[in-house]
Amino acid sequence: MAISVDFDRNIIYPDSDGQPMADNTKQFSWIVLLKENLECLFAQNPAVFVAGDLLWYPVEGRPDIRVAPDVFVVFGRPKGDRGSYRQWQEDNISPQVVFEILSPGNTFKEMIKKQQFYDRYGIQEYYIYDPDDNELTGLQRVEGNLIMIEEVSDWISPLLGIRFIMTEETLEVYYPDGQPFLTTVELRQKAQDEKLRADQERLRADQEKLRADQAQSEIDRLRQLLRESDINQQ
Repeated sequence: MAISVDFDRNIIYPDSDGQPMADNTKQFSWIVLLKENLECLFAQNPAVFVAGDLLWYPVEGRPDIRVAPDVFVVFGRPKGDRGSYRQWQEDNISPQVVFEILSPGNTFKEMIKKQQFYDRYGIQEYYIYDPDDNELTGLQRVEGNLIMIEEVSDWISPLLGIRFIMTEETLEVYYPDGQPFLTTVELRQKAQDEKLRADQERLRADQEKLRADQAQSEIDRLRQLLRESDINQQ
């Protein structure tokens, strides 16, 4: 028994599977969009961990059983850096939501194997988006199994609270408050626009205050003249 324990302690769980994070810029952009906006969504909740392209090992002692979802969310685990997600070191909490962004290199067989993996190891919601064909597929766990969501457009994720809207051109994703998921460039532009509006509001307020001060000064000057006139007439 002691030999077995020592052997298990020396098992290596690689932090990389040797595969690229994305096959092309479109796939990479979608992975970043989802991962970063989900980070923003749960920024104030210390017990939600969001990861992108991170290896997930669900079974201790089995480094061969692993997968690296494009994006996944874990409720009940703290934020922080990890080389991989080793479930037995995370209170045995499996990721609950997974996103996969398809690229031309993905095969049907590969995606079936991933679905079987996620079904077996406890994923509650699984979303697959093909940006080339603009197709979104969603599955959720019902009575112990991952079941296809019949109508995924205008669908609200039960766990994340985000809304998916399919248009003719693309997939749109919205925060629970109705704000859209934005790219880093769009977020920066939005911040700059808001700063510009704030600066303009401050300028208008300063101008109004200046006009009010000038008007009050003129009133005070006229009152002083009247007082001086009354004194002279006496």
